[in-house]
Amino acid sequence: AQEERFSRVKHDAAFPTQAIGYCLQEAGVTLDDVDYISFFEKPLIKFERLLETYLASAPSGFSSFRIAMPLWIKDKLFQKDKLIRLLKPFSEQPKSIEGKLLFSEHHQSHAASAFYPSPFEEAVVLTVDGVGEWATASVSVGRGTSLEPRRELHWPHSLGLLYSAFTYYLGFKVNSGEYKVMGLAPYGEPEFAQLILDNLIDVKPDGSFWLDQSYFNYVTGLTMTNPRFEALFGQPRRLPEAPLTQFHMNVAASIQAVTEEVMMRICTDLARTYATPNLCLAGGVALNCVANGKLHRAGLFDNIWIQPAAGDAGGAVGAAYQAYHGHLDQPRRRVDGRRDSMKSALLGPAYSHPDIVQRLRAEGAVFKTLGEKDLIRTAAESLAQGKVVG
Repeated sequence: AQEERFSRVKHDAAFPTQAIGYCLQEAGVTLDDVDYISFFEKPLIKFERLLETYLASAPSGFSSFRIAMPLWIKDKLFQKDKLIRLLKPFSEQPKSIEGKLLFSEHHQSHAASAFYPSPFEEAVVLTVDGVGEWATASVSVGRGTSLEPRRELHWPHSLGLLYSAFTYYLGFKVNSGEYKVMGLAPYGEPEFAQLILDNLIDVKPDGSFWLDQSYFNYVTGLTMTNPRFEALFGQPRRLPEAPLTQFHMNVAASIQAVTEEVMMRICTDLARTYATPNLCLAGGVALNCVANGKLHRAGLFDNIWIQPAAGDAGGAVGAAYQAYHGHLDQPRRRVDGRRDSMKSALLGPAYSHPDIVQRLRAEGAVFKTLGEKDLIRTAAESLAQGKVVG
């Protein structure tokens, strides 16, 4: 389970001390029993991208450079040393940690998280997100324990960052509020979809694309969009607490429609290119369940399997799978085309009824205990009344 499930801090960026401790406890082992520790991306290659980007755009982007570089030099660049230091409390043999560390490329981790736990012996694997080291989307072919990269799209051309730019423009938090844009879309009409396709993104028949960077600020700036982007749509960026209007709903519907169109073109080309009935998906864009539903209904593939933790949280899962199958060449569990090896997405600790009651009482919460039948009836009645049930 993610660290946020233990710390109760949404998108907790702290080192996952509690999550690691839980996993070791659940498995009944210590870190000294673990053979390899795999990290989900390669920081040095990512740093190379940042340097090349700033160098190519200099002197533009100095404000962003001035903020990013101290963080990288102090913390992110020496990820290996940081991992060793933070993992030491879990080990009685801390000197052994360095020899256990492996690093997987970002999109390779996503691809591994999608293919290896899937129920398929063979599949084409599509990963789409904001950006990893250089890649923003990748296609791989999985067969048995082999996962072979075939092609990539590279920074700064990114479907995930395009969606995040609209998340920012609509007043939501980037890398957090994208689901709100997806949820807002059904209330609008995609009246700006063609405007987006004509100006912001050039989509080829095979789904590959190019973004016009003159409308964006994410490469070297401190924001996602710029005044030219706002001028294109005729309204300034919505402030986070400002009312949502029909205009905002239509903008959300438009970027959702464009995202679905790009994903459809990519997958249509994949179905035509690769002779397999199976598709696996991962990466942040694969969290867009509306686009996923459209792919499913299109019938391009007989079977689609999507990593439940499709975002970067699932990168940890993929890094472990990549180490086990890719690095160590260990066999997969028996696959039958029906049951995946993740068993379920209900990961993390389970709590008994008495534990829950005790915790609620300790917090001074107001609650009522219901039997299963009463619980189902109450939930159904609440939903029928338009209430939100959690």
